Amino acid sequence: QVQLAESGGGSVQAGGSLRLSCAASGYTVRSYNIAWFRQVPGKEREAVAGICNRGDRTYYGDSVKGRFTVSQDNAKNTVYLQMNSLKPEDTAIYYCARGSIWATCGNWYLPAEYNYWGQGTQVTVSS
Repeated sequence: QVQLAESGGGSVQAGGSLRLSCAASGYTVRSYNIAWFRQVPGKEREAVAGICNRGDRTYYGDSVKGRFTVSQDNAKNTVYLQMNSLKPEDTAIYYCARGSIWATCGNWYLPAEYNYWGQGTQVTVSS
């Protein structure tokens, strides 16, 4: 049974940092694409960062490039999102998601490419 469990969210002041973790179980993280998305109530889910394991590449949304870093620890079967220089507009619920067997690197930013999602963790950045 595939499960994804996010942790590490919280409240921080602008300019601060947080590291989110996504602990995967029921499968091996290096075998599927995985990504972080975020969502604010009333808005569409936004792709933040992703790892395309078939291509061993990382991808970032334009709004977080240069500030966020996605990585994974295969030994711990965990994916991380290091978030630096946080801004109030980064406030959202952050989700990790596992790509389907058909997922492609080029479409890493599309929620439809992912068929397993975690419960989410809240990140709040105050000004």
